[in-house]
Amino acid sequence: MVIVTGATGHIGNALVRELHSRKVAVRALVLPNENIDPIGELPIEIARGDVTDYDSLLKAFDGITCVYHLAGIVNIGIGKRGRVRKVNVEGTRNVVQACLEKKIPRLVYTSSIHAFEELPRGQIRIETKEFDSKKVKGHYAKSKAAATNIVLKGVEKGLNAVIVHPTGVIGPYEFKLTNMGQVVVDFLKRKLFAYVDGTYDFVDVRDVANGIILAGEKGRTGENYILSGEQISVKQIMEMLQNITGLKAPKIKLPLWFAKWTAPLSELYYKLLRQQPLYTSYSLQVLCSNSLTSYNKAYKELGYKPRPIHEAISGSVHWIKNHMHLLS
Repeated sequence: MVIVTGATGHIGNALVRELHSRKVAVRALVLPNENIDPIGELPIEIARGDVTDYDSLLKAFDGITCVYHLAGIVNIGIGKRGRVRKVNVEGTRNVVQACLEKKIPRLVYTSSIHAFEELPRGQIRIETKEFDSKKVKGHYAKSKAAATNIVLKGVEKGLNAVIVHPTGVIGPYEFKLTNMGQVVVDFLKRKLFAYVDGTYDFVDVRDVANGIILAGEKGRTGENYILSGEQISVKQIMEMLQNITGLKAPKIKLPLWFAKWTAPLSELYYKLLRQQPLYTSYSLQVLCSNSLTSYNKAYKELGYKPRPIHEAISGSVHWIKNHMHLLS
């Protein structure tokens, strides 16, 4: 029996599905009042608990051979700074301590590419063991850097743990829309009239789920692995969406200064609509950053190999088109 924290999230429910397809007995840790629709049709065990509630973790970890820890807050919207730290950092501290106390044979922690310090343009980001929350930008990145250090300190205490760092995740099974999911929805509804240029590395959620499992099976204790895909520009994404859907892509490119100036207003506007904003100050910062990344270590040691980015975007489009009525 394995357990997945954050099991209803985008990566989480993709991981649960992949584990189930491999006939692995899965227990999903979900919040006490959380909607389990993303995994509700799967014949798995549900445990109600919270990574910020240590006692609930001890109970949920009974009889577990591997903990896949994914629970975290990715959305760093207005008013969420305190919650981000409580869940991402203190929640991970609780998971590590509970694994040590329950003598869990294996922990796989899903960190983020943003836990690494950004490199100068032209340099390719590879794995390092140096994580300094003071050297990364944004509260989400700082929280993931701090949490990654907590896992590494757990390894020093005897924890059998491995860490993975996904880049930007896209693909099917997106029950709770991410920023990229909202872009696809707005494109399909013909509500996307302009785009902001920039580049980022995106990877299919199914490949990330497979990479997490590979890390649990083959990863060396205390090591970390980047699970990246392919660097692509926003303009290229628009062109791929046009090719996949047959709908016209927007031709207007918003000046970066204008996008940065309007980002706080955009975030407030979409918050009132209860939708993911198309862009935020942080996402603009990410799109302008150096996103050159290598998954060579994961390829060599784990056998990780992501699919072409066009297949990932296509998978996202077709899933969203067929499940539009379920999205929130």
